[in-house]
Amino acid sequence: MILKEMLNDLAPSEKKIAEYIMDHPNETISLTASQLGERSLTSSAAVIRLCKSLGFKGFQQLKLRLAGDLQKNTEEGYRDIQPGESSSQVVSKMTNNSIQTLRETAEILDLEDLDQAVEAMIHAENIHFFGVGASSIIAQDAQLKFSRINKRATAFPDFHVAAMHVANVKEGDVVCGISFSGSTFEVERILELANKKNATTIGLTRFGPSPVADVSQICLRTSISKEATFRSGATSSRIAQLHVIDMLFMSVANQAYDNVINYLDETRDAIKFIQEKQSKNGRNSGGNHDV
Repeated sequence: MILKEMLNDLAPSEKKIAEYIMDHPNETISLTASQLGERSLTSSAAVIRLCKSLGFKGFQQLKLRLAGDLQKNTEEGYRDIQPGESSSQVVSKMTNNSIQTLRETAEILDLEDLDQAVEAMIHAENIHFFGVGASSIIAQDAQLKFSRINKRATAFPDFHVAAMHVANVKEGDVVCGISFSGSTFEVERILELANKKNATTIGLTRFGPSPVADVSQICLRTSISKEATFRSGATSSRIAQLHVIDMLFMSVANQAYDNVINYLDETRDAIKFIQEKQSKNGRNSGGNHDV
């Protein structure tokens, strides 16, 4: 349950409500916001604030998520790698962690937010992706995907270079900031700059309140589950972010299917042409692959 993961980030009154929900999950489903406020010795307003802090659009959405969690079988949870474990154990644990983060991300992702992001990207003349550290890899993957379907996309890991490009965005352009923690200062600033330029801003971050979510016009959220201590470079969070980018890309591509197929064929043929030219030059010039 996401409440357990976010408990320490909540305001005191919200924390009291969250603790009550965790102690009485079945009862909570049948309560109104006012009743939950009374039972937790807070108020209905505090219940609504908790919902917003968790990223839900209302108390009903929180109850639906809670009901879904109660229907699940007991999960193994995220498992850390221990010293001296066999390859079989490592494979099993990493596979379990990846499956769990993908499942949770699919459950958390708000389809209305996804549809808004898709609509913005379809009509955008330019799309800029930006992330720092491991998230910059996600930005580069996104740039590659969208470039293949004839979308003018950029991804610059350098903060200053990214700022230079965002400084020249136009209304209707899209700027996507990627940060698992949601508190990466550079990503937050890039999105703030894009907002000032009237671009459409999309944040890709973990579920819950964060500076990046606050400055994003549209926020696509991933699983909040904590990384294992032996995380080897943001494993679960990276997979969740790539999964959301894939869903975003396929949704955009699906809206212009026939054109996208042509673009993909053109890029595939171009790569094939280059490879054939390199192979031919290699045979004819003793290994010289300059084109």
